[in-house]
Amino acid sequence: MSRYSPVWLTLVTFSLLIVKYGHGQESRENQLIESLNAEKNPKKRFSRLMALGEYYKTNNLYKADSIKDIILSESRNYDDSIRFNALFFCAEIAQINGDQKEYSSKILACQPFLNKLQSDDFKFKVYRHLGYYHSDNLEYSTADFYLRMASKIARKKRNFKWSSEANVHLALNFMRSFQKDSALFYVKKAMNTGRLSGDKAVHAQTWNTQARIYQFFGQVELSVAKNFVAIRLAEEVRSPFLLAKFTREIGQSQVEISNFFVAQSYFQKSLKYARQINDRRQIALALSKLASVQLKTNKYSQAAANANKALEFLTELNDLNGLGETHNILGMIHQEKQNYEEAKSSFNKALVFYEETNNRGASAGVYHNVGNVFLKQKKYDLALKWLERAIEKRKQFGTKNEISNTYRVISDVYQETKNERKALEYMTLYVDYLDSNTTIQAAAKITELSETYRSQSQIDSMQRLRQEKELSETKLDNVQLRSNLQAYIIIAFIVIIILAGVIIFYRWNQTKIKQQRQEAEMRQTLLRTQMNPHFVFNAMSVIQSYIFENDTVNSSKFLVNFSRLMRLILENSPKEFIPISTEIEILEKYLSMQKLRFQDRFEYFIECQEVLQDNSAVIPPMITQPFIENAIEHGQLHTIEGGVIRVSFEKQSNMLIIRIEDNGVGRKASKNFKKSSAHKSMAMTITKDRIDNLNKKYGTDGFMKIEDYNKSLETGTKVLISLPFRVDSNLNS
Repeated sequence: MSRYSPVWLTLVTFSLLIVKYGHGQESRENQLIESLNAEKNPKKRFSRLMALGEYYKTNNLYKADSIKDIILSESRNYDDSIRFNALFFCAEIAQINGDQKEYSSKILACQPFLNKLQSDDFKFKVYRHLGYYHSDNLEYSTADFYLRMASKIARKKRNFKWSSEANVHLALNFMRSFQKDSALFYVKKAMNTGRLSGDKAVHAQTWNTQARIYQFFGQVELSVAKNFVAIRLAEEVRSPFLLAKFTREIGQSQVEISNFFVAQSYFQKSLKYARQINDRRQIALALSKLASVQLKTNKYSQAAANANKALEFLTELNDLNGLGETHNILGMIHQEKQNYEEAKSSFNKALVFYEETNNRGASAGVYHNVGNVFLKQKKYDLALKWLERAIEKRKQFGTKNEISNTYRVISDVYQETKNERKALEYMTLYVDYLDSNTTIQAAAKITELSETYRSQSQIDSMQRLRQEKELSETKLDNVQLRSNLQAYIIIAFIVIIILAGVIIFYRWNQTKIKQQRQEAEMRQTLLRTQMNPHFVFNAMSVIQSYIFENDTVNSSKFLVNFSRLMRLILENSPKEFIPISTEIEILEKYLSMQKLRFQDRFEYFIECQEVLQDNSAVIPPMITQPFIENAIEHGQLHTIEGGVIRVSFEKQSNMLIIRIEDNGVGRKASKNFKKSSAHKSMAMTITKDRIDNLNKKYGTDGFMKIEDYNKSLETGTKVLISLPFRVDSNLNS
């Protein structure tokens, strides 16, 4: 184990000491630096360095970023728990800085530690961030799985802070997938557990999450009210990081109601708070927002200067979303100054950055702006092409008010081309929106809430604001209740008609269905018998290799496991379904044999919801084994560092969902290995046929889906199998 060199320690100490005077926290900083310098034991010194990094994470993000690489490099000299903490620290700094590529890389690198470190603390951190990672990549189902695993750990430990954090991310995951009711349900759970945790910073973030959800669904008035409560809590804990974020979001709400003067004051507050902790990303975002307000008030030179300053920080931090937003603002500045080619160049850069992060909602805004440029250049066909693309994206990922702005511009295009009918059609859509737009109607209320906040910050009376919030929520609930009642009546009528049709169709088709079931059962039996000879051949090949190498110890171990595995296979293969616990035992035996074969060069773990075993769930035998074999053989897990196979079983509605994930070389790279793909092709075909036959027999919509685990790097493989959920009542008797 290497020690810190005197040169390294001198350089770090000097760099830390020369910047120790700054933000009113130097006393604590000095104590940590002196403790670091005084410690002689290398491992304890590293612990002191980590403590200093954690301090900088909340007090000076620039310094935290400056020492993260040192922390990561030195951690490699120590055990897994220390290496994990250093890697996780770097991931959090990358997330705060907005560097999605670096954050993704570090979080995925944390995943192999799940099987090495059994601590609930480590597992919770990894599951929560894997949930955030997959949600940000629009993989909502996978994100939901990891976040529920994190929530389960929090409940087991009765840790209210963890529960709040997990529920916040579940709420945001539902928000991104446009499930408003579920998003509000989980954010309320987060608020309850956040309150119980006693951590006001955590509680503040739950109020801010609720504000983000209301903002996302166009309820600006409620969003502002919730953020005011979040700001009060952040002020109580004196968190410049949270205050910079919350004030910036309130400023954006003021922009949406064209209250630019008030918006500018909030953006300036956000800039002040961000500078207190040297948070370069939030400094850049505040400058970018100031530029957007200055653009609206025709201060083009100031707007361009602030946008370019923001770009310097964002480029250094590699914040792709921030770069997309700022280039979009620069494009609008060029557009207003009639520099159309420069505008299109900036918009093109914005699109490139947004596409890299799958930020399709923001991309729609850029399409709108490009269409506007072509309108000003009188290139009407191109203008309509981009504007229609903006509407298409906004219907999928945007909000109502954004679509209405595009309607107005399209109306202008048709007006310019003398197509009065189309111009009137789109202007009508725009006017209809104005009549029903809750954002515009809420403008006066938001102004009133702003005044109330300013007065209450002096007299500290939170009760009145709470009453206003509760009244707004009650009105909202009443409106939603009436809407839901009408919807239920319509749905009930439709259901009655559908049921009548289903009954008629069922009686007419009953004989045909019975015949298909009999044929499906015969095919299932045939397919199961096809699986056994190939599996036995591969297992015998492994034993043969040990014999050729004169490895009597491993061959003996392998034969013992193989005999038990063969007994399980021979006993269960003829059956249509077997208990899920038996399938897991078969997998455990097979994987342990393969680990022995490859000298423990990869790790694996199998997860199963308790409800599946409690309810005696059953599964077709050996449905997962071909994919496990592909992961090892074609994924080259024995040739990479930190190879991992993960298998999980869970119930969703009336389906059994199986996930098989590995971080191997991936499907693309595996084609370079000159191994026969006959088995792989046969296994895929047989498994697909098995699922099709089960669908025919039980009238379900099961499926098999295969994709890259890391889509950007095209590495690893993720298999998703959906089967009809079945139980065997005899297993409980």
